[in-house]
Amino acid sequence: MTRVILASKSPRRKELMQLFKIPFEIIVSDIDEKINYNNDLVKEIEKLSYQKANAVFKDHQDAIVIGADTIVKIGNDVLGKPHSIDEARKMLKELSDNTHEVVTGVTILYKDNVETFSNVSKVTFYPLLDEEIEEYIHTNEPMDKAGSYAIQGDGAKFIKWIDGDYYSIVGLPIGQVYHKIKKYL
Repeated sequence: MTRVILASKSPRRKELMQLFKIPFEIIVSDIDEKINYNNDLVKEIEKLSYQKANAVFKDHQDAIVIGADTIVKIGNDVLGKPHSIDEARKMLKELSDNTHEVVTGVTILYKDNVETFSNVSKVTFYPLLDEEIEEYIHTNEPMDKAGSYAIQGDGAKFIKWIDGDYYSIVGLPIGQVYHKIKKYL
């Protein structure tokens, strides 16, 4: 069987890859994750996924290498991982009673094949009380998540509805990825 490598340190992506029931390795790329916010953000996140995959693929050209990255976008603002409790609080207040987009870019490299694509999903939050925000922040869950929430964790209770791929919101559109890599396995 062809080796499969996930070029990501995300524990959520690792969990999603385990759903495939195929062996895979994790090799983290150490690229500088910079996004040019003046450019098309979907193209930027796709470019970042390619850079992550390619950094690992250079040394593992016998393998299928998967790179991915996810951003949360509300209006013209990109909500990354919060750097402080105050920043997490601000993000959650902005998401409260609003709809935002979650963009996940993915690149799959194998031999001479390059497949880069993205998935855009919409997520709507219920209105959040200040007390709910404070309680959630103190779980520490928001602190390493883009947009300061985990749809697969305690943050699920804030979600009114989603329009798109749940797994892409978590960090990897597994259906799309599986159907693209299965031809190489």
